[in-house]
Amino acid sequence: MRVVMFGYQTWGHRTLQALLDSEHDVVTVVTHPRSEHAYEKIWSDSVADLAEKHGIPVIIRNRPDGELLDRLKEVAPDIIVANNWRTWIPPEIYNLPAHGTLNIHDSLLPAYAGFSPLIWALINGEPEVGVTAHLMDEELDAGDIVVQRSVAVGPTDTSTDLFHRTVDLIAPVTTEALGLIASGRTEFTPQDRSRASFFHKRAEEDIRIDWNWPAEDLERLIRAQSAPYPSAFTFHKGQRLDVLAAVVSEGRYGGTPGRIFYREGDGVVIVAGADARTGRNHGLAITRVRTGDGRELPATEYFTSMGGYLTGRP
Repeated sequence: MRVVMFGYQTWGHRTLQALLDSEHDVVTVVTHPRSEHAYEKIWSDSVADLAEKHGIPVIIRNRPDGELLDRLKEVAPDIIVANNWRTWIPPEIYNLPAHGTLNIHDSLLPAYAGFSPLIWALINGEPEVGVTAHLMDEELDAGDIVVQRSVAVGPTDTSTDLFHRTVDLIAPVTTEALGLIASGRTEFTPQDRSRASFFHKRAEEDIRIDWNWPAEDLERLIRAQSAPYPSAFTFHKGQRLDVLAAVVSEGRYGGTPGRIFYREGDGVVIVAGADARTGRNHGLAITRVRTGDGRELPATEYFTSMGGYLTGRP
């Protein structure tokens, strides 16, 4: 089939490479300009560079427009394949090819449509994550599922671990889905919209630690914000403090959320949970931090004495 590919960052790069390795003919690539957004500078393999290396015409756009539609009509694709395209694609484009548009999304749809699905899924304690190939329709990430593959989430996995595991699913999911479509199959699995969830892009406010959260949730937040993602942070004595590693405490600690309370093992326990006053909660044992001047050190070295509070604001 003649394929136009829409994509960006490493997800798009892996998709384009899968198409180049397949029997299909990539006739045009559409990608976004480089961005300074914190999350878009991560996993930033260039779709444009890969396309140009293989002599494929590249169109740079932030969002589709009339000129792009005209150029797509000229190349007459049989199908569009999209992965990590960051803005809305209108129906006159996604319905243009005879086989429509196949979107590759890094979640187990219908759950975690939208942005940063791996991070949100890890924060929420999901047992598995994955990649879905679905046919695009008028609602974002809501079309019929062609192929879906999953991987388990382990108890110490970070978002970085899950990225590497799921990005390796892109090529087999893409090629299998295209094979089914090329075979003439037209009926696929409708999404159960009662199970759908839709998440926004992550920003600094989303990584600010709220000590009213249970320690179990905070521990997952810190793993979700593993390097190279921006670290979860709190404030100590008015200064920002990045929390790089933590575990749920063995003991249960009562008091006020955010209290710097007790040394346990290799960590320093912070009281956590909105109902911490009951004394039934585990705390968050912080093990490694980074100060505002960039120093990384064990929490037991940073917190030279117990007492005082970690806060959400200076």
